[in-house]
Amino acid sequence: MNEPLSVVHLISNAGPLVKGVMLLLFLASVLSWAVIVQRVLFYAREKRSMDQFEDQFWSGMDLGQLFRQGHERAESGKMSGMESIFRAGFREFSRLRQQAGVDPDAVMEGTQRAMRVATLLEEQKLNRYLSFLATVGSTSPYVGLFGTVWGIMNSFRGLANVQQATLATVAPGISEALIATAMGLFAAIPAVIAYNRFLADVDVLIGRLDVFTDEFSSILHRQAHARRGGHASHDDEAEDEE
Repeated sequence: MNEPLSVVHLISNAGPLVKGVMLLLFLASVLSWAVIVQRVLFYAREKRSMDQFEDQFWSGMDLGQLFRQGHERAESGKMSGMESIFRAGFREFSRLRQQAGVDPDAVMEGTQRAMRVATLLEEQKLNRYLSFLATVGSTSPYVGLFGTVWGIMNSFRGLANVQQATLATVAPGISEALIATAMGLFAAIPAVIAYNRFLADVDVLIGRLDVFTDEFSSILHRQAHARRGGHASHDDEAEDEE
């Protein structure tokens, strides 16, 4: 009695369209879990890299030396978003400072523009794949419900050829149709939970990037308006490395 109503048996006996819906939901679930694992590892690595870079930045190390130390990480693509913003701003700041007759305000304007571009690129990296999770979370229940409605509709259509409708006659068709709804929820719930969690993580990371950008801009602003000479040595060294 249990064997005919086993989940595997119900799925194998489902109609072609319901099977297609189940396959689609299964693939969506697998892909969403792959994205979830990838994003968890990525955000953990990004937080760790930001912490390490902040420790170096506020350790009192010369900015030119910090810039030069990041060359290898920049080439390998293993630097954090915070370091990317630092390198973009410091490179532009050094380049403009070396040009004769450039107004300090113009130097800062160009530097901040370079950091804004770097920040936007980092925000794109942080938000990557989140729209996929949002799509899976919002559409999977409806896709599963569509499969359920279609399966139940076919079940009731089959009753037209039965002289006496009993629960035993209707139950298999309705059961296999309801599996589509269950699979839709199974795909949607983890995607929604992960999406909300990742949004919170992204907000925290972007907030840290914004705070760092403001603090770094203040440091460069003081240097840009200081007398050229003793304050520009590490800037020039960094530019020479380029």
